[in-house]
Amino acid sequence: MPATDFKDYYKILGVSKSASPEEIKKAYRKLARKYHPDLNQGDKQAEQRFKEVNEAQEVLSDPEKRAKYDQYGQYWQQAAAGTPPGAGMGADFSQYAGFDDFINELLGRFGGMSGGMGTGSKTYSYRTGSPGGFGGFESAFGGGFSNMPVADSEAAITLTFSEAFHGSQQHLQLNGETIKVRIPPGAKPGTRIRLKGKGQPNPYSQQRGDLYLKVSLQPHPIFTLEGNNLICEVPITPVEAVLGTEIKVPSPDGSVTMKVPPGVNSGQSLRLKNKGWKSAKSERGDQIVKLKIVTPKNLTTQEREYYEKLRQGSNFNPRRSLENTRL
Repeated sequence: MPATDFKDYYKILGVSKSASPEEIKKAYRKLARKYHPDLNQGDKQAEQRFKEVNEAQEVLSDPEKRAKYDQYGQYWQQAAAGTPPGAGMGADFSQYAGFDDFINELLGRFGGMSGGMGTGSKTYSYRTGSPGGFGGFESAFGGGFSNMPVADSEAAITLTFSEAFHGSQQHLQLNGETIKVRIPPGAKPGTRIRLKGKGQPNPYSQQRGDLYLKVSLQPHPIFTLEGNNLICEVPITPVEAVLGTEIKVPSPDGSVTMKVPPGVNSGQSLRLKNKGWKSAKSERGDQIVKLKIVTPKNLTTQEREYYEKLRQGSNFNPRRSLENTRL
């Protein structure tokens, strides 16, 4: 990766390099909401910023990836494959425009090994790791570069809730090649999708390993996912909470009617069976609806009169058990 392609993930999220995981998570959620495609339809700049924010969070929220990023900067993905190249040789990665420059310079240190070697000479073979392009350098006697085993790679793909829930077909650009990827219905964060023969090539034989795409999801304005259960929060009025009611609730399949029993509390959860996430076996989880009692801010004269009469005529005191509490 050229130095000009380097992305400062800390700067993208607006946090310091010493930021805690909680600070990174908080910054990510704030920016993800700000630039979410659903709230910025048609805004290409916001779409690009949203992708950058997700990419930064993907790295900085993973302790192992973050450590590699902090140590190797723009070459963190290559270093994540195995033993960092040049370990113990004093290599300064910032001086190389790309991986090929590093390889050529390194081979020169060992007597120009890019040419043929005499029988019995010691050779160093490059082994592509998973994920990324840098692998370890393993010494071999009498072996050829083209006999190295191919290696698999891993990359991240970010989907919307709809794309992951229903399944979709994605078109990815990989080293100038357009790859069609079928996303199965019910893909979840951490799901790995195998693309056979689309991984890193052996630099000499050009035989390719497999590419594994690791799924992550864009934040949704309403839903969150816990296992196979979809979670959403729905507001209700004080009157609906006291007397009970039927309300319309959003679901993956569209609006559905849900019965709210009388006497519910704010924060109480109700369950919609088989309205959650799809599984690999085409089964459905549940949808968990968290109720939030919302009070009106602007009352009409008549509404205020009713609330005043209710207050005067009611003897309900939810704080009665606290009256004699002391330390």
